[in-house]
Amino acid sequence: MSDPIHIVLLPGDGIGPEVVSAAVQVMTSVAKRKNVDIRFEERPFGGAAIDDVGNPLPDATLKACKSADAILLGAIGGPKWDKQPPDLRPESGLLRLRKELGAFANLRPVSVPAALASQSVLPADRVAGTDLVVVRELTGGIYFGEPRQYGSEESFDTMRYSAIEIDRIARIAFDQAKMRGGDVTSVDKANVLASSRLWRERVTRLQVAEYPDVSLRHMYVDNAAMQLVRDPRSFDVLLTGNLFGDILSDLASTLSGSLGLLPSASLGGDTPLFEPVHGSAPDIASQGKANPVAAMLSGAMLFDELQLSELANDIRQAIDQTLKKGISTSDLSDPGVSTSYFTDHVLKALDAFTELHPSF
Repeated sequence: MSDPIHIVLLPGDGIGPEVVSAAVQVMTSVAKRKNVDIRFEERPFGGAAIDDVGNPLPDATLKACKSADAILLGAIGGPKWDKQPPDLRPESGLLRLRKELGAFANLRPVSVPAALASQSVLPADRVAGTDLVVVRELTGGIYFGEPRQYGSEESFDTMRYSAIEIDRIARIAFDQAKMRGGDVTSVDKANVLASSRLWRERVTRLQVAEYPDVSLRHMYVDNAAMQLVRDPRSFDVLLTGNLFGDILSDLASTLSGSLGLLPSASLGGDTPLFEPVHGSAPDIASQGKANPVAAMLSGAMLFDELQLSELANDIRQAIDQTLKKGISTSDLSDPGVSTSYFTDHVLKALDAFTELHPSF
């Protein structure tokens, strides 16, 4: 008998524990139906870990993450920890975890099915059918560049990229494009930044040498932001550095109408990390208002990465059927249903799949 799949859970703060709990219920249900053995291990992380042991990323949590097959994260942060020293804030724990795991590539898929297009901040006919993925470099750039210094009169950060860092994230984007629409838009600020000029040069060279069958266009970050709003369906894969990807992926996530719908994956190291795009939303924590879809879809991405796409597709189909029935949380409808009510209906949809397609 093979060992069970080992998944470390990092519920974190705010609504994190609620959405992770919902995702675990769905993942457990679909795995049981397909006779897949999973072992979940919960560990403190973020603000919860600061309260527990005074460190957002305890050594025991990091050790567990490095030994796992995959990690599912909820959300971190909140006003409670805003006055912590910079190296002891919840966000510093997340940056360190990504670095320790070697997770240099962040994938954020954004899709807007016609049934949900009316929820977007943009006209429905402009966003319906949008299907793109942002591939963001995650462990380099200005968030990690040295030197850096904070001072009361002057402060500075350093944006730097090496050829190796650029090439490896570009390969991820080109590989994604080959599985999708075959088009990459590389985002930079090459008219101003030296690091962006190297970025553009390396991406172009790699496309010519290794991916001639993938279409490549370059776009300045300010234009990319405008085009995401004007014509989001024109994008397939957006390749970005850390800073630009942080901004553009959040902008793209609003196309669906709610951050509560969008998952993400951080890949490249030995242990992949999956998390919903939304934050900890402390204002609605413990009220049963959280949208668990992004966490559930993060679980689906986790199954995809572990070569369990049948389980992943069942989760996505169950969520789609639930939303098509008009069952959604308050971020999508008024009045909305509770987190647990929505989760129960996703589980019922999975039950129906099992009756139609039993696993032997």
